[in-house]
Amino acid sequence: MLVNRMRIRGTAACGDNRARTMMKIRPHWRSLLLAALGLTSLIPLAQAASPPPARVPDTIEQRVAACIACHGREGASTNAGYFPRLAGKPEGYLYNQLLSFRDGRRFNSDMVHMVRHLSDAYLREIAQYFAGLELPYPAVSARSDASAQSLARGKALAFQGDAARGIPACAQCHGQALTGVAPAIPSLLGLPRLYLASQLGDWLNNGRHALPPDCMAEVGRKLNAEDINAVASWLAVQPVPADPKPAAAPPGPLPMPCSAMGS
Repeated sequence: MLVNRMRIRGTAACGDNRARTMMKIRPHWRSLLLAALGLTSLIPLAQAASPPPARVPDTIEQRVAACIACHGREGASTNAGYFPRLAGKPEGYLYNQLLSFRDGRRFNSDMVHMVRHLSDAYLREIAQYFAGLELPYPAVSARSDASAQSLARGKALAFQGDAARGIPACAQCHGQALTGVAPAIPSLLGLPRLYLASQLGDWLNNGRHALPPDCMAEVGRKLNAEDINAVASWLAVQPVPADPKPAAAPPGPLPMPCSAMGS
């Protein structure tokens, strides 16, 4: 009997200890439970307060937005930059250049990265978009650090060429107004001097190519550094005419076969 009473007392004591322990623990659990319930109750409020994610429109304007980072707003570059204007250039010219970057005939790491996985149809859509933009050209400053002699040489190359060296006038292909010729000959006006000089230099150094017959490669190899500086300096200070659209046809027969005109 004594043994049984001791067991009962021991059991009761253990029970009291467990009860006291539980009493100590339960407030902690209660706090955690209340905190969890409190946080859970805030979730619907947070969800209700958050605006729905913005839906990006799937338009050609949105898809070519990356071009603006370099070429300027809606493809209208400024005279201060290196990058050329895209807005209003002939569709065929823009399309051919995109193909050339993708297919390795022109070299610019950023451009190659942008277009290397794009299809012909997508490149054509991009070209159509920029060709259809009608945006004003920025004012062109007539100031130049080129000498008067160099500017006169540039003008002569633009309108007369250099027959003794087999260099045709720019106007023979790019139009008498130098605003380009549809479908694929670009304007030479409204472009930064640095860009013009660098592209002519690429033709001279065999760093830029077009599909054969590559007329500009033939012309470019006949230019020297003085020619390039002269014609780029003169072109860069010429005002853009009120109607900057490319001509429908060149002023006369092309001086040589050229893939830009399908010949």
